[in-house]
Amino acid sequence: MNAKDRFLSRKWGVFNHFIEPIQNNPEILNSYGKTTDWNTLVNEFDVELVAKTLNEIGAGYYVFTVMQGTKHMVAPNKTFDKIAGTKPGEACSHRDLIEDLYQALKKYDIDLFLYFTGDGPYKNHPEGDRFGFVEPRHVGVTKDFVEKWASVLEEYAVRYGDKVKGWWIDGCYKRAHKYTDELLEIFYKACKKGNPNALVAMNGGDVQEGDFCLGYINDDFLCGEQGYIEKVPKKRFYGSAQAHTLIPIGVTPQDGSMSDLIQETCWPGWGCFGLIKPKEFILDFVKRCNEVGAVVSIDIGVYRDGKYDPIQVEALKYLNENL
Repeated sequence: MNAKDRFLSRKWGVFNHFIEPIQNNPEILNSYGKTTDWNTLVNEFDVELVAKTLNEIGAGYYVFTVMQGTKHMVAPNKTFDKIAGTKPGEACSHRDLIEDLYQALKKYDIDLFLYFTGDGPYKNHPEGDRFGFVEPRHVGVTKDFVEKWASVLEEYAVRYGDKVKGWWIDGCYKRAHKYTDELLEIFYKACKKGNPNALVAMNGGDVQEGDFCLGYINDDFLCGEQGYIEKVPKKRFYGSAQAHTLIPIGVTPQDGSMSDLIQETCWPGWGCFGLIKPKEFILDFVKRCNEVGAVVSIDIGVYRDGKYDPIQVEALKYLNENL
């Protein structure tokens, strides 16, 4: 079975935002109201609990954030430290959370995908400045920045090899960040150097701005990010890219009540708890996607220690049992 057929056979998977501004922010529910240093947070994440829960709900794969917007990375990276001028453990955690996740997931035959970004640690100074891309981001990326940032990606890709089945790369916007296919190819090659069979997708904001389409000319699958559980792909392949969509089922704001209610009138929230739509609606959406040959990644909230919202767990168990 080739990589795209394998991905399709999984039908759906879980996506988690595990990043410093969410799980380490005392004002956000995912943090249990506390803040610590980055290494303490990463060490708290219970990969065995995560893998066990994902198996119980029937997820075929798991998408996990390496980083997003800041210097905080979930595994060591010498290339990052060299360019950013950081010490081991200062930005990139001492713990190799990616390797630990892989080891836990493989017991249940759950594939590991990783989330990376195309805009680097733009929120941090001087680290972002040393890579060469900070606010205002609308001025666009440079080839120098892309090559530096891709070298960080390449270190991870080569280290994990075929342990990582795919890469979902955010912030690859041609209009907002002035990316081109030539620049995106640098990221693509970095991923493939680690695993030639890894599936790679660049998020150009396709569904958010219109309809399903390629973010990069050689995408292996569509990023398919949409803020609402709404649009279903029309076919299995767009060019040679496997159809896929990413949806959030949680709700925002996170005021503690959201895990107890279905909030259909609220905004959907990435990394949030509760349900924006009833479980029956989510099941119907995934069914319709699968019927046309599309895969669905479902973003749910996760606490800093790897625990999940029982309401979301119950909804995904229902999905698995009735799909």
